Amino acid sequence: EIGNHTYTHPNLALTADRRARIEIDATASLLEAVINRRVAFFRPPYFGDAEPSTDAELGPVGIASRRNYWTIGLHVDAEDWKELPADSIVKLVLHRRELPNEINALAQDSARNIVLLHDAGGNRHNTVAALGPLIDSLRARGDTLVLVSDLAGVSRLDAMPPLPPTNEATRLLRLAGWLMLGVVETGVFWIFAIAVVLGIGRLLIIGVLAIIQRVRQHQDRAAPITYTPGVSVIVPAYNEERVIVQTISSLLNQRYAGELEIVVVDDGSSDDTATICEEAYASHPHVTFYRKENGGKASALNFGIARAKHEIVIGLDADTVFDDDTVAELVQPLQNPRVAAVAGNAKVGNRINLVTRWQALEYVTSQNIDRRAFSLLDCITVVPGAVGAWRRSVVEEVGGFKEDTLAEDQDLTLAMRRAGYSVAYADGAIAYTEAPDTLRGLAKQRFRWSFGTLQCTWKHRDAFFRPKYGSLGWIALPNVFLFQLVLPAISPLADLLFLYSILLVWFNASSHRVDDQLTYALSDLEKVFTYYAVFLLVDWLAAMIAFLMEPEEDKQLTWLIFLQRFAYRQVMYWVVVRSFVAALRGQVVGWGKLDRKATVELPSAQDTQGLLRWLGGIRRRLTQNHLS
Repeated sequence: EIGNHTYTHPNLALTADRRARIEIDATASLLEAVINRRVAFFRPPYFGDAEPSTDAELGPVGIASRRNYWTIGLHVDAEDWKELPADSIVKLVLHRRELPNEINALAQDSARNIVLLHDAGGNRHNTVAALGPLIDSLRARGDTLVLVSDLAGVSRLDAMPPLPPTNEATRLLRLAGWLMLGVVETGVFWIFAIAVVLGIGRLLIIGVLAIIQRVRQHQDRAAPITYTPGVSVIVPAYNEERVIVQTISSLLNQRYAGELEIVVVDDGSSDDTATICEEAYASHPHVTFYRKENGGKASALNFGIARAKHEIVIGLDADTVFDDDTVAELVQPLQNPRVAAVAGNAKVGNRINLVTRWQALEYVTSQNIDRRAFSLLDCITVVPGAVGAWRRSVVEEVGGFKEDTLAEDQDLTLAMRRAGYSVAYADGAIAYTEAPDTLRGLAKQRFRWSFGTLQCTWKHRDAFFRPKYGSLGWIALPNVFLFQLVLPAISPLADLLFLYSILLVWFNASSHRVDDQLTYALSDLEKVFTYYAVFLLVDWLAAMIAFLMEPEEDKQLTWLIFLQRFAYRQVMYWVVVRSFVAALRGQVVGWGKLDRKATVELPSAQDTQGLLRWLGGIRRRLTQNHLS
């Protein structure tokens, strides 16, 4: 015989009547849907171990009675919930069975009793092992084991009456609802359990590999630079009048012993990009300028590569500024003929507000540390448009930059890997790019990135788990699909569950009686925030490891990670979800160019500006003192 024991096992003496009603009714609905019978017995948790003895304990009994339940108590608790040995359970029950019972004595019916055992709340193998000896021992002492209905003096039919046939449709509808809830709860549990395990495992592996790569490349960089082939730098430009001169100037200031050619391709700009370039560099021997009709970044890069003089070509966005040694550092891995491309170290160069600082943090802790680790496994999936070197012959061999995705640099990288070539990473090849300085602009840029990644993953799906493609098929593409697309798409559920936990704590607190409300609320909130704090701490430690690998970075940025999760990450999650929706709808997605604001500065320039501002402040103070 089955009875009602509430849905979440709260102490109903400490909860408000509203909560008690929900607990009882939810369990009744579930039982009726599953067994097609109503249950007539109710045992409240905790104080059901004896008859109610206080007003607070009588309240839930009254609620159950008004719903036509018989409330069941007991006087022999086996305490098997403590996971006692089987023989200890038997001895304890027999001992308590012989104790005088005041309530039974008053009722002059000491022959009736209930023994409480548990089938949940822990490992119950000891309880099962104790059942046989316990039943035999009780019978040996003259006890007869009966159903609760017999003990209560009611018929078994009254204890579990069947539902009327007219309720069948309602019951099936309830059953479907409870099954759906169970599937969702189980699915969410396993999804997040697997995600947590994969995330922690990936973090450990990526961290170890990145450290190894850092040590190796630091040793390699200690050797003098001797490989200085001719290099052609392709700068595709579309409406870049505010930034193009700064970008070209950073290229002309390179400390590079080899021949350096700069090819600027104006891709049908509607502003004064072409005019500014021609006026500034028309007579410069190392700068070549071309104009073409607008066709997109991929077509501009192909146009420039076709007119370049050298085998090594470097592509950079027109909003990007190179450090002085970037070209020299970027071409070194190309000494190996099997290396077809090299990814550089892209950083945010306009750290002017919280949004751009968040991106600076992400570039170091996510993008660059991944490239460090994956370079050891030869499974880098994207050479960034901001700073990347390519072997021209291989670019032409695989068909150049394609225009059928929004991530032409990732598409070309994957094509080279499929052709059997390697892709390297040069952490000393630093470029500073202009990042969006508003959340709206960030969402616009990242939607293009995310949708382009989804396009590339789908385009190269036949390489998944194919031995022919080695680490590309077994590590790189699964990593992109799982950790850049799938997990970010379901990550909003984690935040929603966090909010749900907070709301649930509030509901539980508000449903407790006034004397205990604060204690229960603080206890539950402590658990919720402890788990979340551990999660944030792991994020911060991972960020610190990434920043320690780049000594020139500002370590204070790592503290922003605690704020990042509550705004910045939501934008990242949203664009991934939006990308999946756009893909499923067959939506055509354009490039979505961002407005340039010319706010990128090299760290040395930033230091100089800071020094000038400091000197200017001193001058003003001296002037004011002189006047006074």
